[in-house]
Amino acid sequence: MYKLHNELRHYAWGSRTAMAELFGRTASGEPEAELWIGAHPDSPSHLEVDGERTALDDLLASDPDSLLGTSVATAHGRLPFLLKVLAAGAPLSLQVHPTLAQARRGFAAENAAGVPRDATYRNYRDDNHKPEMLYALTEFTALCGFRQLSESAQLLRTLAVAVQDPLASAELERLARILDDDGHEDPLGTVFAGLLNMDDAGREAHDTALKSLANDGGTDPALLAAAALAEDYPKDPGPVLSLLLNLVTLKEGEAIWLPAGNVHAYLEGLGIEVMSSSDNVLRGGLTEKHVDVDELMKTVDFTPLDVPRVHINRTPDGEELLQPPCSEFQLQRITFDGDANRVPLSQNGPCLVLAVHGEVTLTSGMDELTLAPGESAFVPASEAPTTLTPRTNTETVLAFGVTVPSQEADRP
Repeated sequence: MYKLHNELRHYAWGSRTAMAELFGRTASGEPEAELWIGAHPDSPSHLEVDGERTALDDLLASDPDSLLGTSVATAHGRLPFLLKVLAAGAPLSLQVHPTLAQARRGFAAENAAGVPRDATYRNYRDDNHKPEMLYALTEFTALCGFRQLSESAQLLRTLAVAVQDPLASAELERLARILDDDGHEDPLGTVFAGLLNMDDAGREAHDTALKSLANDGGTDPALLAAAALAEDYPKDPGPVLSLLLNLVTLKEGEAIWLPAGNVHAYLEGLGIEVMSSSDNVLRGGLTEKHVDVDELMKTVDFTPLDVPRVHINRTPDGEELLQPPCSEFQLQRITFDGDANRVPLSQNGPCLVLAVHGEVTLTSGMDELTLAPGESAFVPASEAPTTLTPRTNTETVLAFGVTVPSQEADRP
């Protein structure tokens, strides 16, 4: 077992207080957006090996069969998951992630074209896909996937009535009719592209109308959310595009699943984010960063769906196991509430463990490692089975473990 040192990223949208309050430490004074825990080469965790600081990805490359397990090393060739603590104090960009085939193709093409890995206009940072799951630690608001066409059409019509610019109003009405047309070959793709490519005059008219609707009170929550986004991102396509998406508020302990092609944006809240080990993002709005409209349109899955909530399997002793439909990861939530006891880590090969509240001790054979709030560890596949025990029985202790689903790994 190895205690990890992780990179904290200070993006402008990050909360200045949420992560510090979660872990019971002093805030840095900067926006604290994402704590990366894993072996992604852009921000790998580090650890001490024989007195020397070593990157986790370098350690794994030195002995993959032992550290990852033969099955995981063969199937993935890397630690297949990345764990983040995400603290959104302001909206993140409207974005989508590619499929594995799209990521491999796009990464190879940009490499062949000589696009630098750190170029601001690069679309593909690596050759992997990025399905992800967000587990809410507080109330968490997000946009996630396309809502039903009739709902989007009604929202666009409400906005069209409020828009003062006749051309912009007529265009919104035209797009609403497309959503109502059962015979249209690609209604969502056509409307999404139309809103994405709207000129500045149309976007300004939308912003003004959204502000007017919000001031009138009693407006649909989706329109109120779009109005708030327009305040932060004037003349941006994101606020009106948000009307096509499900607006969801997760309660603490709920989770959503975001596969490839799912357009989404995290708006506010604190959560545990687990994903395939990738940093591939195609943006479509709510951002000043690079937006490649053509590549974005190839990546989006234009299928309406209900909010993709993740089912949580609860055991009698209070554990929770979240298993989204992917081969890279599952999440285990472990709670000790007053009674000292011992819980086995759901460890199918390699595992990452994060302590959130209280101190927890990991035990494997004769080895022990204690984690304080905010600390994390990597547990090699060869060290299974591992158990978790609270240091005291006087407080609630909360920890999370991430591993691959059992069918993907070597059995202990």
